Amino acid sequence: MSSIPSLNQDRPSGKAQPRKIVVLSGSGISAESGLPTFRDAKGLWNTYSWQELASPAGWQRHPEAVLAFYNERRAKAWQAQPNAAHRAIASLEGAYEVVVVTQNVDALHERAGSSHVVHLHGELACVRGSAGASPRRYRIDGDPIAMGQLCEDGTQLRPDIVWFGEAVQHFDDAEMHVATAARVLVVGTSLTVYPAASLLQYASRDAEKVLVALDMEEVPHGYTFLQGKAGEIVPTLAARWLAEAGAT
Repeated sequence: MSSIPSLNQDRPSGKAQPRKIVVLSGSGISAESGLPTFRDAKGLWNTYSWQELASPAGWQRHPEAVLAFYNERRAKAWQAQPNAAHRAIASLEGAYEVVVVTQNVDALHERAGSSHVVHLHGELACVRGSAGASPRRYRIDGDPIAMGQLCEDGTQLRPDIVWFGEAVQHFDDAEMHVATAARVLVVGTSLTVYPAASLLQYASRDAEKVLVALDMEEVPHGYTFLQGKAGEIVPTLAARWLAEAGAT
């Protein structure tokens, strides 16, 4: 295991940057790679208890079960492959500064080639100690975590996942990135999970704002809704944006 460097702490200036695209992604984009979502009719929380498997209290009661659950999820995430939407988002880096702000805990954006990914809810590929306000983090990629596998501080390693009742990660950075984007692409999210869904309100009034989803009961003001599969719509949208930038 290797220690993970912290994210760049430099803040964006607050002024919209014409060559900057921010992508806000949710579990719908990974569902097209075969990974289950959480909240729809076939979602994980209709099969498993989040109170037992995704909360600090559940971890304290039966850490073995929590580790087994996330080991299975990690293995499935590593078997999955980035889809056309992930790859199209990564291709935008050929002409733009692209920041992906994701609620997803898989590494499909990175594996598709995206170089700047902000994980609000943590990462399956990482582990951390289970005590202290600022535990050391390690990257394990697709490997499992075992009981008795300890952090350098002597505590049991746990998934570096934001559980219910814990604060999301890097939210201030995400706010500023959205506020400084000339284009905002929202893909694969139901917009029902907060505070992540509130990021849409920070987009500049003048930014081009696009929402891609299979269905959406209410489209946020100022957003163009493109209905359909991300793997079909995002590549077309990315090709248009690249052409507008003069990229081939």
